[in-house]
Amino acid sequence: MIYTPNPEMCVEAHRNKYFRDILNSSTLNLCDGFGTFLMGRFLYRLNLERVTGVDFFEAICEQLKAKIFLLGAAPGVAKQCQLILEKKYPHLKIVGTFSGKLDSDGIKEIEKEIKKTAPEILFTAFGAPKQEIFLFENLSRFPSVKVGVGVGGTFDFISRKQKRAPLFLRRLGLEWLFRLAREPRQRLIRIWRATVVFSFLVFREKIMLERF
Repeated sequence: MIYTPNPEMCVEAHRNKYFRDILNSSTLNLCDGFGTFLMGRFLYRLNLERVTGVDFFEAICEQLKAKIFLLGAAPGVAKQCQLILEKKYPHLKIVGTFSGKLDSDGIKEIEKEIKKTAPEILFTAFGAPKQEIFLFENLSRFPSVKVGVGVGGTFDFISRKQKRAPLFLRRLGLEWLFRLAREPRQRLIRIWRATVVFSFLVFREKIMLERF
């Protein structure tokens, strides 16, 4: 299981022990958010490399020939993502796509689709923490799947449903500001958690580390 923690996910993990335990049980946690990168340096002097979920996803598609399944996002998005990726990477083996629902009936449908297509890598795009909880609780249902990855809004970016921030903003760690400008109502609370609440928790942790 591979997850891509960002500041918003860290805030959720702080208050949600089950989600925190799931992140800690992963095979690999990538440093997705710029705030996560800064936290690693500020608190623990870690020289982390920032790898976003979108970039990690494209790197796998570019380099590997494993059978891939795209699960999640709004209806039709994963299919559009497949068409774009197969044109860009002719060697790619996307064996199935499915929007899926995470209720009991929906998980049965997901299990049916995945067993029918027998992928080796399962990308899930339900958003955090739903996708991580889904993988943790259900990956054992899919014998063919060797790697499960939570990729958040990656399908939306690849399918061009959502526009990604310009490269210079990404390099400056200001992708969140671009999203806030484009979707202020939808993003305001999330950005508050990822900036203000996250920063408060980081500074509080710094004080605790220095005290003890």
